[in-house]
Amino acid sequence: MGSIVIDEKYDKCRKMLAESISNKRYLHSIGVSNTAACLAMRYGFDSKRAYLAGLLHDCAKGLKNDELIATVKKAGMDISTTEYDNPELLHQKAGSVIAREKYGIEDEEILSAISYHTTGRPGMSLLEKIIFIADYIEPNREGLPELDKVRTVAFTDIDESIMMVCASTLDHLKSGGMVIDDITLETYRYYSSIKDKKEN
Repeated sequence: MGSIVIDEKYDKCRKMLAESISNKRYLHSIGVSNTAACLAMRYGFDSKRAYLAGLLHDCAKGLKNDELIATVKKAGMDISTTEYDNPELLHQKAGSVIAREKYGIEDEEILSAISYHTTGRPGMSLLEKIIFIADYIEPNREGLPELDKVRTVAFTDIDESIMMVCASTLDHLKSGGMVIDDITLETYRYYSSIKDKKEN
């Protein structure tokens, strides 16, 4: 699959990533990186930094649950009860650790975007928003609720698209009887309030 950024550093990261995660996950990561670069251009952010954050957002997906817990613990990060019960949620936090230690990423904004790409958080930075949305709308995604609509809104009102993604995620978790991470609910409420303020 092609790539927007042609650079020795990025090429090295791509090759390392391809060796550590499944091919399906790698193709998803390339899709997210390209989408993130496009969103960055739309919203006036550095497209190369967005590309790199998108490329590495799932770099911890190759780890087993006990490895995810150990990686996050070793880094001194907090682990919630929900995360202990559902260790796969920790791939975002573990990803920021691996991005720093294995891929040499020192850009704190990139690391933070990786840390919150699944759950989001209230008051996200622009890069955090970009990676959160790119993860949902990248071209390889299929069958997600209101996907075409979210793809359109993402390029006109990124805050509203965040609210839409959170809403569909919460609906999916509730309908499946799955555990809801508190931070996802907080993110939904935060971006819903922004939409309400715009409308009033």
